[in-house]
Amino acid sequence: MRLDIKRIEAAVGKINPVFLNSPQYVCESLSRALGCRIVLKVETMNPIRCFKGRGVDTVLSGLLSGKGPQKVVCASAGNLGQALAYSGRLRDCSVTVTASSKANQSKIELMKALNADVILVDGAIEEALAAAAEFSARTGAFLIQDSKNVGTCEGAGTIGLELAAFCPSLDAVLISLGAGAMATGVGHAMRCRLPTIEVLTVQPEQAPGMTLSFRAGHVVDAGPPDTIADGVAGRYVLPEVLDDLSDVATDAFLVSEESILDGMRLLYRCSGLIVEPAAALGIATILENRDRFRGMTVATILCGGNISTTDFEKWVGQRDQ
Repeated sequence: MRLDIKRIEAAVGKINPVFLNSPQYVCESLSRALGCRIVLKVETMNPIRCFKGRGVDTVLSGLLSGKGPQKVVCASAGNLGQALAYSGRLRDCSVTVTASSKANQSKIELMKALNADVILVDGAIEEALAAAAEFSARTGAFLIQDSKNVGTCEGAGTIGLELAAFCPSLDAVLISLGAGAMATGVGHAMRCRLPTIEVLTVQPEQAPGMTLSFRAGHVVDAGPPDTIADGVAGRYVLPEVLDDLSDVATDAFLVSEESILDGMRLLYRCSGLIVEPAAALGIATILENRDRFRGMTVATILCGGNISTTDFEKWVGQRDQ
């Protein structure tokens, strides 16, 4: 196991307070609609509207504590890049982000607004990662790779510390699963604090790589993703992260695109929260498995809210048209 609860606890002191102690509460209207007691952990109420700042701050605080490199680079679909741009700017770092030319345009503009140098490449996130690695080798910039850099996982794990302290009676936590940083970090922290909790991960059916690998017990190539949930749309699985996930996860779910949209609509109508598709995976899981969760106390992490007004209105309003 790469993760360590002592380092997760120590990460609290390394993370910009603007990312810590995010809102968490029992949403009564959503609980009535779903038939279980729902605790929402809202990671959208910060300057970059997602949870990624916790992990990036954890990595950068160690990297730059001495005479480390002042250039950093990452590949991102948008949220990690914003986190690195925001945190790097406060530390006078030069930040470069490589992204797919097909990435969400609103997220690209947000990264640029935070002074990141954004390099667009043909292909998907994997091609962007290759470009980031090449940039790192050529310029000496430190490469931050989500989930591979264990600090990104342990920084995210601070979410689990906050949830466990808020609601020790939790039966389960539903965690959106992409490359694995949030799922492994939160899962490890919550298992240490609440040993009997079910750590349940969720991916879209159309981006199932990590879930199929978890179920198989080895890395599976599920093919190119095709989901609206761009924040969890990676194809390839890191073996070391899969090992971490296997140590902490109880079960892994896959949900349909329509259930993701229904989850976004329900969150908006019951809680007034605007979230991106990746943040609605937990609610989508309950919608597809009502009997499984009936009567339980379940937390879900709303991991991001970076979505354009046009996309949100189009997706959330579809059922009413």
